[in-house]
Amino acid sequence: MGALLTGFCAAVPPLLAAGFWLGRRTARPSARPFRRAGLGTPVEHATFQTLHTASLAAPPLRAGLTEETARRASRRLRSLLGTEALCLTDTDRVLVWDGAGSHHRAEIMERLAGPLETGRGEAFRLSCGIPDCSLRWAVVAPLTVDDRVHGALVACAPGESAVLVRAAAEVARWVSVQLELADLDRSRTRLIEAEIRALRAQISPHFVFNSLAVIASFVRTDPERARELLLEFADFTRYSFRRHGDFTTLADELHAIDHYLALVRARFGDRLAVTLQIAPEVLPVTLPFLCLQPLVENAVKHGLEGRGEKCGIAITARDEGAEAVVVIEDDGVGMDPGLLRRILAGEAGPSGGIGLSNVDDRLRQVYGDDYGLVIETARGAGMKVTVRLPKYRPGVHPAAPGTGGLRRG
Repeated sequence: MGALLTGFCAAVPPLLAAGFWLGRRTARPSARPFRRAGLGTPVEHATFQTLHTASLAAPPLRAGLTEETARRASRRLRSLLGTEALCLTDTDRVLVWDGAGSHHRAEIMERLAGPLETGRGEAFRLSCGIPDCSLRWAVVAPLTVDDRVHGALVACAPGESAVLVRAAAEVARWVSVQLELADLDRSRTRLIEAEIRALRAQISPHFVFNSLAVIASFVRTDPERARELLLEFADFTRYSFRRHGDFTTLADELHAIDHYLALVRARFGDRLAVTLQIAPEVLPVTLPFLCLQPLVENAVKHGLEGRGEKCGIAITARDEGAEAVVVIEDDGVGMDPGLLRRILAGEAGPSGGIGLSNVDDRLRQVYGDDYGLVIETARGAGMKVTVRLPKYRPGVHPAAPGTGGLRRG
């Protein structure tokens, strides 16, 4: 969040500068009706137009600098500068040319060697033998991320202009901020993928060893039961180790939990009592992959393992308007609140709580800090974990249609 705020603060001055430049270009004495209509001064109106245009150019750039993103953003960027032509390049080639004079591509790339190497802007005269070509000057502004040049923004105009040089530099700085945010987005995606891999590595040995031991115990005494449990094991591991998608549906996650609990019941018998109360309306809700199963495994670990008593686990999912609320509650040994705080802060080992900090971190990364885990616990008082999920979130989609339902018949 701090990085995004820093990026926003860094992006505002260039946009206001560009807005002032555009306002200077578009201001007219006849613009008084703007004041009478309550639309502000010509410069204010131009600044609004500039910010609106920039907001339309930002989304493609947030995907990085490619031919496609450059093509989608170039017209908006040229509109910001009000130039006859504009091109975006990477370090090797022109990605897009918007406007007149595309025959200058080769010349532009020849002249970019210096700016791309030094990271400094430059203005130079264009040589052209075509009589009707109005382009005579080019302004180069490098695009840099973390002090590394990724390409350049080049604005072409009929004549030399010191204001255009400054405006092009400010717009290039704003584009660089968007590219830096794109890098942060990619880093966040890689981090989430690494956390999912770490979570799989953390829960899998514990689950696999115990499940295979249970299945082995039925092979001779009840072969049909062993076969059923092998199918449950195969379905759960297939879901847990799938290689596509960061998100799934609540229905698919509950389906996987059901496979997991079938294996746990086979191990602990009537010592485990599970109740589910699921509102059908929330089954299509999208959530981070492997988000709820670790919480259920944590309830089993603290509710059953190491105890001779019975344990009850309740899983509820209810509809609360714009959100789905999932509650996982057990009546096990509970946990010291101080230890819980250390676990969520990543200061305790995995033995304290399977995946709690991992799940909490991923929920906050996807939905914001308001959507972290809410955990109520104390020693000897069991544990209640509440997860709130927005029903709709931009960019959050399951990878593929789910299997639906909770259990096979």
